Amino acid sequence: MTLIPMIIGEVRRYLRDNNAIRVSRSLRDTAYKALQAKEKLQNQNSKEPTIEEIAKEMELPVQDIIFALDAIQDPISLFEPVFHDDNDAIYVMDQVSDEKNQDSAWLENISLGEAMKRLNDREKHIIDLRFFEGKTQMEVATEIGISQAQVSRLEKSALKNMRKYFG
Repeated sequence: MTLIPMIIGEVRRYLRDNNAIRVSRSLRDTAYKALQAKEKLQNQNSKEPTIEEIAKEMELPVQDIIFALDAIQDPISLFEPVFHDDNDAIYVMDQVSDEKNQDSAWLENISLGEAMKRLNDREKHIIDLRFFEGKTQMEVATEIGISQAQVSRLEKSALKNMRKYFG
C-alpha cells in the first residue's frame, strides 16, 4: 500500500480548507471543466474560444461560466501596480470607479439642500415624507391631517419653488 495518494489528498484538503476565499466545490468543478472545454476547443479550432463557445460546449448559461471562472481567480490587492512608467505607477485602485461618491452627486446633494431651505416647514415636511421616506400622498395626508388634494397642491407648489432655485 502506497502513501502517495493519501499525502496528495491531505495536501489538496489543506489547500482547499486554508484558502483565504471559500469557493464551493461545485463552482470550482464548473470552472475546471470550463478550462478543460476551453483547451479542447482551442485544440480543435486552433484559436482562443469565446465564453459563449465554452458555454455552448458545456451546455450551461454564459453567466454560470463567467461566475465560475471569476471565482477561481486569485484575489489581488487594490495597491497592485497594473502599469509602471519610470516613477509613476498606476494601481488597481486607480482603475476602480466610485459611482456613489462622485463630485456631481455631492454637488447635487448640496443644491438639493439649498433648494429645500427655500421651502416653508410644511412643504419641507411633505417633500421629505414623499421623496425621502417614499410615502404616498394618501399616507402623507393621513399623517399630517389634511386631504390628499391638499398634499398634491402643496407638493406641486414646493417642487415649483425648488425648480426656480435650480434655474
